[in-house]
Amino acid sequence: MTDDKSARAANIFDVARLAGVSHQTVSRVLNDLPNVRPATRERVQSAIAQLRYSPSPAARALVTRRTRTIGLVAPGVSDYGPTSIAMSFNFAARAERYNVETVSALDPDPDGVRGVIEGLLRQRVDAIVLIVVDVGVLEVVRGLDLSIPVVAAASTGRRSPLIVSIDQYRGARAAVRHLAELGHTRILHVAGASRAPDALERVRGWRDELASRRLETVDPVYGDWSAASGHRIGAELDVGPGTAIFAANDLMAIGLLSALRERGLRVPEDVSVVGFDDVPEAAYLYPPLTTVRQDFAALGELIMQKVLVAVEEPDSVTEDTPLPTHLIVRESTRSPSA
Repeated sequence: MTDDKSARAANIFDVARLAGVSHQTVSRVLNDLPNVRPATRERVQSAIAQLRYSPSPAARALVTRRTRTIGLVAPGVSDYGPTSIAMSFNFAARAERYNVETVSALDPDPDGVRGVIEGLLRQRVDAIVLIVVDVGVLEVVRGLDLSIPVVAAASTGRRSPLIVSIDQYRGARAAVRHLAELGHTRILHVAGASRAPDALERVRGWRDELASRRLETVDPVYGDWSAASGHRIGAELDVGPGTAIFAANDLMAIGLLSALRERGLRVPEDVSVVGFDDVPEAAYLYPPLTTVRQDFAALGELIMQKVLVAVEEPDSVTEDTPLPTHLIVRESTRSPSA
């Protein structure tokens, strides 16, 4: 083997790569479980010997005793949603007298998150929690088969016992429904990052609500969650009579308000705007922003309860209904005929 492998202790992923198998197969060999072909078992055992791999004392501690520590994999961004989820989960964990070891995944792609998980596997954690901001990571989560529970906060139409979420889809439909009931017939959507599960669920809700009302659908324009991207998009949007804009988050809505004002368009007299998140500043904008509120405190508590059940009674983990959102109507929306 090369020196870089010997420079650190090998882990289960290293063994899997050398043996050409999945980490689940390595786990089965280590635990002497059936359903492993003899040739595969020999390959894994050879890789274990070559790498001088042995489960760390911390990993063994997970089987023999609890450490009351949870690994949190948070995205390396300061966006309001992920940051609020991480903070709320920390509060909920402390209330249960658990410590949280937080690691930021600077690369939100699957490889970056997988590397962070490898690091946490060497720590004394009872479970891992992931805040998912990339659809590829969601598939990684579904494929994990570790000796400790992995709970993900991720928006998806596909339910899973160890995935918890806020209902982005119905929140988006409520925003579009509000605009349609005011009389808007052309409702544009400024979407979030194109690989973000939250953004994709909000796009899906926007499309389905428009389709249910047989209203015109124009392709969404994707931003990156920032006010700057909302401003850039707002400077170029084709806005005509009766138009309304549903922005995928409040920060992009703030950029939109600024860009529309610079174009001489009045909100809500000429254009109605709805955001998503209900950031603390939303009520104090000009005009105050109609938006969709998410209960991040409830989500943090739900994640922690899911972790506790998964650690204490793994066979009792069940699917949860996504938490509801709430439409907060303020002065940035009105009927186009008013």
